Amino acid sequence: MHARVVRFTDVTPERISEIVARVEETGPPPGVDPIGLELFVDDTQGTAIFVGYFETEERLREASAVFDQMDSSDTPGSRASVDLCEVKLQRRTGQDSASATS
Repeated sequence: MHARVVRFTDVTPERISEIVARVEETGPPPGVDPIGLELFVDDTQGTAIFVGYFETEERLREASAVFDQMDSSDTPGSRASVDLCEVKLQRRTGQDSASATS
């Protein structure tokens, strides 16, 4: 599994509400086929972290090309960093063992 991890600054609660409503209504942008999405927000710092999970590196790179072309008005704030990662460990509380992917 692979993930695109993006950190945003200059994030407002209003912008986050707009993004969440749009994604819940219409899903991800055309050309983006994630197996999962997460959005973490720190209102006190005005920052957010978006994590999109993709089954293969190819799907990650295809989605990344779409995200890179997005207008900044379609994002939660200013992109501070973008990382394209392979997920090596993912664990949730209550599971008997850690899930590792390669």
